[in-house]
Amino acid sequence: MRLTMKERQKLTAVVAPRFQRASKKEKGMILREFVQATRYHRSYAAYLLRTQGKKVKVNKSLTIVGDVRKRTRRVAAKKYGEKVEQALKKIWLMMDCICGKRLVGILEEIIPTLEKYGEIRLDLKTREKLMKISAATIDRLLRDHKQRMEAKGRSGTKPGTLLKSQIPIRTFSDWDEKRPGFVEIDLVGHEGGNGSGDFIQTLNVTDVHTGWTEARAVRNKAQVWVYQALIEIRECLPFQLLGIDSDNGSEFINQHLLRYCEQNRITFTRARRYRKNDNCYVEQKNYSVIRRAVGYHRYDTEEELVLLNQLYKVLGVYTNYFQPTMKLKERERRGSQVKKRYEPAQTPFRRVLESSSVPARQKARLKREYEDLNPAELKRRITALQNKLVDIASRKMRIAGVALREVREAAFSSREDHRLNSAQVKLSVKRSSSTR
Repeated sequence: MRLTMKERQKLTAVVAPRFQRASKKEKGMILREFVQATRYHRSYAAYLLRTQGKKVKVNKSLTIVGDVRKRTRRVAAKKYGEKVEQALKKIWLMMDCICGKRLVGILEEIIPTLEKYGEIRLDLKTREKLMKISAATIDRLLRDHKQRMEAKGRSGTKPGTLLKSQIPIRTFSDWDEKRPGFVEIDLVGHEGGNGSGDFIQTLNVTDVHTGWTEARAVRNKAQVWVYQALIEIRECLPFQLLGIDSDNGSEFINQHLLRYCEQNRITFTRARRYRKNDNCYVEQKNYSVIRRAVGYHRYDTEEELVLLNQLYKVLGVYTNYFQPTMKLKERERRGSQVKKRYEPAQTPFRRVLESSSVPARQKARLKREYEDLNPAELKRRITALQNKLVDIASRKMRIAGVALREVREAAFSSREDHRLNSAQVKLSVKRSSSTR
């Protein structure tokens, strides 16, 4: 029966001191016995017995006595140093903290743009390294920064899986996800946990093929406001609107929108009831674009409506021109596992330029707009508008807190007055009875 590895190591530790003190003839006899017991090669067995217990340098400050096979692990020199990490962090923050797979797809495009506007300054070596860096290395270098900035307890609208199923209402052309123009629409409510009364809603429109996203804030769910916002968004799209897919809300399923689609020969479809994954593309943007930008506060004033629409105009430009997205290329099932492959991350702007169905004149206009855009300046404007919204929401919460405290104090005082009056009545009744 062969010895286990641990048993061989224990035997080596016991035999080695005797082997090292023995004469040449004795060493031969000990070695033969050791080889028969461990079945090691003779030269390797002699090496183990000869070197066991010698001093081994683990690092510059630590030396131990043990097995010389425990060598110091060689640490390779860092390829991406402090300069690369700091430059990468700055770009990552400007790009809204996106993942490495999305960021690597736009580095070659965004670095010259940021250098053009003086937002970053890179030496030649750092620039070359950033151009060649991989997605995995980006995530590794930014891992500590991501952990410090990670939000806790986040909840609400979450991205859905890539499942598409529509029930057609009126069809003038087949639904085609391989060309721009077929969009999903949805409303995002800003009730802040309090569903009473009217509050602002955000109409979110997302193109299925390119990922192009436009948003507009409306006063409430009234059909007239939603219809007006949809007409405005249609004028801003860089391609022709060919199809609309919505949920079953009355703000969408109504005669106004149906008549408009019929007159303009727009395919109008709706999702199945209680199946949010049918509108997975716009549901994903509800979180990644709308909720991440404006949060979960309650917005219900005219001032907030104006600020939200100002924010959405800047956010739309920033998202569509500088935020790369990933699209599922194919999905393969192997037993219980599903293997997914994605296309390289691209911005909606680049997908529009690659589409053969978008007119050349429209592409030229988009290119001219892109040349004048500074993503860092757009990010600063978005942050400034977000801070204004937060200030308004905080002020409203303070006022509501004071009002609630006054109501509670008034209710408490009224209860105390009622108790005093009851006590006085009881006392007077008692006195009158005792007098009798």
